[in-house]
Amino acid sequence: MTEERILVGVVGAGANTRSRHIPGLQAIDGVEVVSVCNRSHTSSTRVAEQFGIPTIYDSWLDLITAPDTNAIVIGTWPYMHCRMTLAALAAGKHVMCEARMAMNAGEAYRMRDAAQANPNLIAQIVPSPMTLSVDRTIERLIAQGTIGDILAVEVRAGGSFLDLDGPLHWRHDFDLSGYNIMSMGIWYEAVMRWVGKATAVTAMGRTFVTTRRSSDGSLKAVRIPEHIDVIADMACGAQLHMQISGVTGLSGAPEAYIFGTQGTLRYSQNRLYGGKRDDPSLREIEIPEEEQGGWRVEEEFVNAIRRREAITHTTFETGVCYMEFTEAVTRSMAQRNTVAIPL
Repeated sequence: MTEERILVGVVGAGANTRSRHIPGLQAIDGVEVVSVCNRSHTSSTRVAEQFGIPTIYDSWLDLITAPDTNAIVIGTWPYMHCRMTLAALAAGKHVMCEARMAMNAGEAYRMRDAAQANPNLIAQIVPSPMTLSVDRTIERLIAQGTIGDILAVEVRAGGSFLDLDGPLHWRHDFDLSGYNIMSMGIWYEAVMRWVGKATAVTAMGRTFVTTRRSSDGSLKAVRIPEHIDVIADMACGAQLHMQISGVTGLSGAPEAYIFGTQGTLRYSQNRLYGGKRDDPSLREIEIPEEEQGGWRVEEEFVNAIRRREAITHTTFETGVCYMEFTEAVTRSMAQRNTVAIPL
């Protein structure tokens, strides 16, 4: 049986696109990466030569609307995700969009609605990757009642000292990142896999270096926090606390705890630990081979186009949920109050 040919155009060939998406797609039978458009003709040429991509476009819209593709990979910063996704879907192309989904919840709604209006097209957000290896085991243990009812979830991600003199990174730049804050949305996506959604958010954050120098040498205000604490009510009845930080030097590797009435689970550095009420300490949990997950984003995208499986990592609906959480955090910090979800 002949495989359906999938002809991919790439808009924005950043580090993740070059290290993951392009080689991952090129490794699949019947898939060709046929065009690329990066921020400059020079960088587009460099990527095209590196991966043997035959066509370069200087306009992202020309690439998306050209007849030489039926699928688009969007690897730009968040500020272009909505516009490019809407254009790709309007052109009848399948879409894989890099995380974070959008600048804000309003853009995410538009993207989701456009995807729902084109059910024959596949629309995927690149997923939160950190916990893929253990997610199924965590989900099973919770479903089996191993740790009882979930009472609290604790996420702490940081470990670095504040970069006092560094240049403006796109993650610092509100005009490029919108309401996205460090790795917060990525961690919330993982939490949703385990225990479901939040219903209300209270947050505080702080930006310590308020201006940074951009690539053109000019100073630009930094509006995105460098340290945040988020308290959230979860639909399952638990309370979530997240501390995401760029200032907590020597605090150790990122980790997450799930505390239940009968036990505790801890995730850190691709390892899972657990213990019951009467245990003296946590011990490492072996992940069964059949539950071990991993990066298969490009394979899932292609299989979904070929109607072999449905998108699970990550749907636009899930992306909307983490963008609502992201915007709720920003609103709460600005208004100094609790913000209900959905918005």
